Amino acid sequence: MAAAKIPTLIYEPKGLTDMDVKIARALLSVSDKAGILDFARNLHEMGVELLSTGGTAKAIREAGIPVKDVSDFTGFPEMLDGRVKTLTPQVHAGILYMRDNPEHVKTMEEYGLGQIDLVCVNLYPFEQTIAREGTTLEEAIEQIDIGGPTMIRSAAKNMRDVTVVTDPADYARVIREMKENDGATTEAFRFLLGQKVFARVAEYNAAIATYLAEQVAGQKLAKPFVKAYSDGSELRYGENAHQKAWLYKDADSREATIALAEVLHGKEMSYNNYVDGDGALEAVKDLSGRPGVAVIKHTNPCGYATGATLAEAFEAAWAGDPVSAFGSVIAVTQKVDMETAQCLDDRFVEAVIAPGYDAEALEHLKKKKNLRILRLRKPMGKALPQRMVKQINGGLLVQDVDTQILESWAVPTKKPFDDSKKELALFGIAAAKHTKSNAIVLVQEYKPGQYRVLGMGAGQPNRVDALRKLSVTKAVENLKNENPEISEAGIQAVIGECVFVSEAFFPFSDSIDAAHEMGAKYIVQPGGSIRDDEVIDACNRHGIAMAFTGMRHFKH
Repeated sequence: MAAAKIPTLIYEPKGLTDMDVKIARALLSVSDKAGILDFARNLHEMGVELLSTGGTAKAIREAGIPVKDVSDFTGFPEMLDGRVKTLTPQVHAGILYMRDNPEHVKTMEEYGLGQIDLVCVNLYPFEQTIAREGTTLEEAIEQIDIGGPTMIRSAAKNMRDVTVVTDPADYARVIREMKENDGATTEAFRFLLGQKVFARVAEYNAAIATYLAEQVAGQKLAKPFVKAYSDGSELRYGENAHQKAWLYKDADSREATIALAEVLHGKEMSYNNYVDGDGALEAVKDLSGRPGVAVIKHTNPCGYATGATLAEAFEAAWAGDPVSAFGSVIAVTQKVDMETAQCLDDRFVEAVIAPGYDAEALEHLKKKKNLRILRLRKPMGKALPQRMVKQINGGLLVQDVDTQILESWAVPTKKPFDDSKKELALFGIAAAKHTKSNAIVLVQEYKPGQYRVLGMGAGQPNRVDALRKLSVTKAVENLKNENPEISEAGIQAVIGECVFVSEAFFPFSDSIDAAHEMGAKYIVQPGGSIRDDEVIDACNRHGIAMAFTGMRHFKH
């Protein structure tokens, strides 16, 4: 079989022989009026005839700028409550005809049609409408633009001859281009504007498709998953230096996100910084409402703690694994004050993410030249229900975000689970939820009402290794680092007051036996194994209290 022929790129970024098109007539029809009057005035001063519709024409006319209604251009009035304004042969022939095609030119002359050289349209504010609380389905549907997408797609299809503008940020660029080219635009410039159209229309249609799908979500129908991202920027490189990478932002995100965070200081964010930053922020959201800190290394919370103050939480989290915390990404639940900022002195951290910074704290952190300082654009809070996507080769996996902690609380063991340990257990479940499977975390109430991860085992093929070789070993190491004089009995006493949390059920009793050897007195797990009775019996033999939560938190 012969190899498929690869099409040649028509619009080369450089070295293109441009065909200039002088703009004689422009059609302006925008819902977002920002900058439109200055744009219209500049076009008029360069001799461009202006066509417009509805509110846009009214605004231009009231500003003293000559403008012709599209209805006068087409010979047909706006009708059906404005639903039909530009859906006419006069408008679309004027946009779509190819200036160097003799048959097209002949048809235009035969029917007395006039050309349109520039189309400036932004679409009905559908996204903003559905973002308003209380919007009805009827109100949303009225904001589905038909004529606008049709016009800009027509103009973009004919970008060899027509300039199309959808973004007010491009108005000044268009005027500058025309002034530099005697009222014309170049083909390369028209291509840059035209390619933006299809991204914008895809984004717009995705918002509509997603909104309408949500209206039938209760029917449990298999529905298409449609999402478009048009605001992308290239990163220095990907996970490794030989990989290219880009960040695409979802401007409609309803909650605080790492992608939309403002970078106040430091080096450019890398692909890995964003991945770890996302892990840190999503983990710390489960601590929102109190001083909380997540220290993330390779997406795992090597440090996770609450405190009476943010600085106390920071120190407790850092102590969870000081070695791994080197070069970590840190997210916090509250505004960073000076005391917390000073906690970073003599410590290397890639990035700090916070809802805000006191002025003196920010200036203090800026002394670290390479530290990336990020401020959230939306309030800190619990993660909101939404869909998450993971790409696999040949497809996408889509699922609901894991926003919950537990479904129930049942203690099947003879030994009761002390009520005073339940808040510590809930903290531990949150920590385990954000730790790669298989995961075991040991959590400690290091001060009254304040909690930290004392030891963590993440991403292991089996749960016994996560417990015996990692989480408990790390807990013992941390206790000895904090108090070199601590005895084995002292270590056993501390571990006996900790809670061991597993993010998934124990398939065998061997993990319980290992936990007992390490001094465990309290265990939390989802339950649901066919060997739950065997696991419960092991706890009863060892005098361990165990709670079932009814909710697994696998994280792959």
